[in-house]
Amino acid sequence: MLQYKVVELSSVTEDMVEEALNDWTKQGWRFDSMQFAMRESSRRPSMAFVIFTREVAE
Repeated sequence: MLQYKVVELSSVTEDMVEEALNDWTKQGWRFDSMQFAMRESSRRPSMAFVIFTREVAE
């Protein structure tokens, strides 16, 4: 069975994204995708959602 993990980053910096990727992959999760929430008044994302998956026994 495939299990999902969604990690919300309220501060979208290179360091925060790198930390989330390294922390969760060390725990056995596999990076799946990343989604950004944008503000109309800014070119930088205001939030990011990092999605991980892993196989688990049923």
